[in-house]
Amino acid sequence: MEVTKVTVQKEEKQGSRVKGYAVIELDGVLKINGIRLIEGNTRLFAAMPNRKVGDDKYIDYVYPINKELREKIEKAIIEEYEKEN
Repeated sequence: MEVTKVTVQKEEKQGSRVKGYAVIELDGVLKINGIRLIEGNTRLFAAMPNRKVGDDKYIDYVYPINKELREKIEKAIIEEYEKEN
């Protein structure tokens, strides 16, 4: 599966760890909205769309089930974000 399209909308809030929101397409047939680009302690990372359950637990609505696809998605989003800087 390949990432065939990426758009990133930057978040402009001062002090926010969320740096933007991404929409991706996979193989031109599946679109995923609401991916957050977050500044972690050591790097940027992509957080898949999720919802809070309980006090401190989140469940992803959609997520890659293998490491390779997760890395492809994250890399494509970060590259698009950095192009805009």
